[in-house]
Amino acid sequence: MDFVRVRKDEVIFRQGESSRCMYRIQSGRVGIFLDYGGARETKLTELEAGRYFGEMGLLDGEPRSATAVALTADTTLQLIRDEDFSLCFRENPAGMLALLQQMSSHLRRITRDCAEVCRTAAEVVEAEKKGAGRSAALEHRVAKALASYEAAQPDAQGEEAAE
Repeated sequence: MDFVRVRKDEVIFRQGESSRCMYRIQSGRVGIFLDYGGARETKLTELEAGRYFGEMGLLDGEPRSATAVALTADTTLQLIRDEDFSLCFRENPAGMLALLQQMSSHLRRITRDCAEVCRTAAEVVEAEKKGAGRSAALEHRVAKALASYEAAQPDAQGEEAAE
C-alpha cells in the first residue's frame, strides 16, 4: 500500500469519478462534500486520522458519491487499492472490523436522520391538509432539521458556517 501527501484544499477525488481505491487518514483532516465548489455545496462530514473514506466506491464499483478534500496542510493518506483490500482482510482483521463499524455507524446515523426528516415532512403535509397550524413540537423539529442543514452550508465568504 502506498501513502499520499495532499495539501490543504487539494481535491482527493471528485463526485462522479470512477472509484477503484479507498483511503485511511494517517494525519490531518478530510472533508466530504456534495456539489463541491457549486452553488449548493454541502459539507457532509469532516474526518480525522484513523478514519476511512472512499470505501463505498471500492465495494460497489459505482462512481464517487461525493468529493473528498484535504482540510489541513500536509494531510497524509494511506491508499488502499482493489488488490490491497482483500489482503487487508487477511493481514489486518482488526482494521477491517473498524472500517465495518465505521460504515455501520454512518449508515445508522443516516437512517435515523432520514427517518426523522420523513416523519417531520409527513407531519407538515398532514397539518397543511387539515388546515391546522403546526404544533410547537413540529416547528421545533423543522427548525432543528433546517439548522442542521444550514450549519453544513458555507457562508457568504465560502467558509463553513458556525455550528
